This record gives sequence, C-alpha cells and structure tokens, in this order.
Amino acid sequence: MPRKNRRTPIEIENIEIIDTASKGKSVAKYDGRVIFIKGGVPGDICNIKVFKRRKKFWEAEINKIIKKSQFRREPKCEHFGTCGGCKWQNMNYKNQLDFKQNEVLNNLTRIGGITISKYNKIIASEEEYFYRNKMEFSFSNKRWLTQKEIEEESTIKDKDALGFHVPGMFDKVIDLNTCYLQKEPSNKIRTAIKEFAKENKLSFFDIRNQTGLLRNLIIRTSTTNELMVLVQFFENDIERINMLMEYIKKTFKKITSLLYTINEKANNTLYDQKIICYNGKDHINEKIGDLTFKIGPKSFFQTNSRQAVKLYTKARELAQITKEDIVYDLYTGTGTIAQFIAQKAKIVIGIDSVEEAIQAANENAKFNKIKNCKFFTGDMKNIFTNEFINEHGHPDVIITDPPRDGMHKKVIEKILEIEPKRIVYISCNSSTQARDISIMKEKYDILEIQTIDMFPQTHHVENILFLELR
Repeated sequence: MPRKNRRTPIEIENIEIIDTASKGKSVAKYDGRVIFIKGGVPGDICNIKVFKRRKKFWEAEINKIIKKSQFRREPKCEHFGTCGGCKWQNMNYKNQLDFKQNEVLNNLTRIGGITISKYNKIIASEEEYFYRNKMEFSFSNKRWLTQKEIEEESTIKDKDALGFHVPGMFDKVIDLNTCYLQKEPSNKIRTAIKEFAKENKLSFFDIRNQTGLLRNLIIRTSTTNELMVLVQFFENDIERINMLMEYIKKTFKKITSLLYTINEKANNTLYDQKIICYNGKDHINEKIGDLTFKIGPKSFFQTNSRQAVKLYTKARELAQITKEDIVYDLYTGTGTIAQFIAQKAKIVIGIDSVEEAIQAANENAKFNKIKNCKFFTGDMKNIFTNEFINEHGHPDVIITDPPRDGMHKKVIEKILEIEPKRIVYISCNSSTQARDISIMKEKYDILEIQTIDMFPQTHHVENILFLELR
C-alpha cells in the first residue's frame, strides 16, 4: 500500500471482525495491525474506512457489511448507532454474555497473571430491556441533526431536544422518541415534559453559552412501583418553574417524589445543590431481599435492582460469614451490601468517601433495625489504617466494591499487611480488578470467579472474585 498522510482515510475491503474490544468496539487485524471498529459484531465481513491511525492501532467505521455475523441481530432502537447507550443491541444476548465472560477471563489472565482452571457461568439478566431504575436526560437547544436535516438546516425551526448526549459531542443531544432502558411511564413523562416545554416556550439549555431554563431530567423507578422525577433548572425563574412542576404534578398523579433544583453552576452535578420537594415525599423506597432502602435524589444505588439482589446474594454466599466474623465493607456506598450481610456477621464496618452516602447508610440501617453495622466517612487510603483497625476490630472478611479505577495501592498494601482470611472483590471494571489481583496474588488464592450481567445491550459487566489467604 502506498504511503499516505495519516489524516487521509484508508478503505479496506473484505475484512473480518474477530473479537470485541473495550467501550463496545470490535476488533479486526490487517497487515499485522490491530483495528478497532465501531458497530461491528465478531463474524462480520465488512468494508471499512480507517479514520484514525496511531502507531499501535487504527480506528475505523463500517462502510458496508458484506456478510453478516451469525451473532448479529437487528437493533430494537431507532437511535442505535448514534446514541452511545446500547452499543451491543446489534448482537444476540446469549453472545453478549459469552463475550463479557471472555473479556473478564482474558483480563484476569493477561493483566492479573493468574491461571484460571475453574469459573462459574455468567449470570444473565432477567430482563434484556427496561431494566434500569435510573435515567438522566439532557435538555438542549442544539438537537443532533441527520445528514438530510443538515442539508436543509436553514428551514428547520425546531432544534430543541430532550435525550442523551452524542458520544464525543458535548453540546449535541439526540431527541429521543422511545428509550428501551427504563420501564414506563419513563418515556411518557419525558415526552410530555418536552412537548409542554415547547408549547409554552420554555427555553432549553445552551451548554456553550450557559443560558436557558431547562437543564436536565432525572427519573428513578423502583421494584416497589414508586417513582421519582427531578427537574434541574439553570435559571431562577420561579414563575416558569412552578408552571412546569404543576403540570407534571397534575398530569402524572402516581409520582411518589416530585423534586426540582436550580443549578446555576457550570456542571450539572447535584451533590452540592439544594433539592426542593415540590410534591410527595423527598425519596422513594427500594427492596433488596427483606430490606428496604430509602433512595434520595443524591443516592447511589445499583441501576439494575433485580440483578443487584443476585449480586449481593452471591457475594454473601462466597464470603462464608459466621456470627464470629468482623466484616469490613470497603467503598460501601449507601451500605446496601453491608446491611444485606449483617445478619450473618458479628459486626460490619462500612467505609465510603461520600458523606451523603454514609448518612443514607445510617438512615437505612436504622429503618431496617440493623444494629450491628457501623459506617464511617473518609478517603479509603487515609481512613483504613492500623489505628482505625485497632479501634474497630481486625477484619476476618473484607468485601470491597471500588469505583472503576480500582483500589488505591495503599489500600491493597494495608489488606496484604493485615491478612484477612477471606476477601470478596466486586468490580465493574475487570481490567483494574485484574491489576489489583496481580499484587494480591502473592498472599491470596482465587477460589471462585462469578461474572454477573447488570447491563444488557452494553459491554459493561460486574465480576466477583473470592480470595482466600494461603
């Protein structure tokens, strides 16, 4: 092939996609080089256009599928390919599970440096669609336009949108018709609010210029059939705010918790904002097993409630907790796992860096009449010290569920120093989990691997490792 400028697109014909990759991409190889491809399914034979060339890899998109993979299916959603939310909708669910399992095992082997002789079959989600209990939608006055619309842009009057940001374009939002991730009345509420806002000329947010009334919309549901709706406004226009909130209240009478906030800062995070309860309660309730958890607008909670039960049940089973055991729940969040295992343990110590989460954990423990859980706020690497352990007891079991970045090296070093008998390591990122395990394997054996699919139609997956001290 003649040498070309790196910015000049290259077209390659009849290339076979051989595997999946991170962030929902697929993989092909050409002339000894790895190519990451958008929208491909392993087994596809395609013509592709390479749009980015780096030393170690290229990136490409599909021009034409010559032969469809046996794993391929038609996506359910009309926004597939533009929206970045469900990148695997074009793949059979059974095959999604296979590739997720393989990714976990490959990471543990390649990054973790461990030999895998036995592992449990991945636990599938009960629901392929409509499984999320929380959705966040953005208002924008810069709707994503199709190519045809771009050509006719001068004649388009309505550019308002309520939906998801287009990947890589912070100021462009897809105007959603139907989303298949959250059960009704999610779509009905979102659509009704959008139409009312347009009819009453309520301004949609302009993220570049930081203007506009309507900023975002959060909808939370629960298996107890409770419903939370939170509208985030940018401008402090009480008259128009009350107009919209009253409309929502009267139109959707089954909303359990109707809230709003006025957020005038540059980003839309809620943790430092005052939340106003317009109607109903300031929270909704969710059930995990026999326990009830109060979920507020700032609460972190697993987004697939039914799969969360399976995750916690498996974690509890693997931990082999007895009434004599002191258990530490690192990165406890709102204390859901801690409380779920509490009846099996002598005492459970939960630690998290988010103060609001720990407040919620204490409230929920009190509500559930659990007296053997104690929760503490602090940066894990700073609070998890010998002094803390001497005060609260040496852990027999550690359950850890860190963020995607994994555990801080100091935390790993402390675990290795104090040598708990058993560790249950839960992770939403098997590559950082494998990295941490590569250090911990000097003292611990991995006895069980259990992957659980919490997020169908995506490449995301949860993995549990059970480790025992040698």
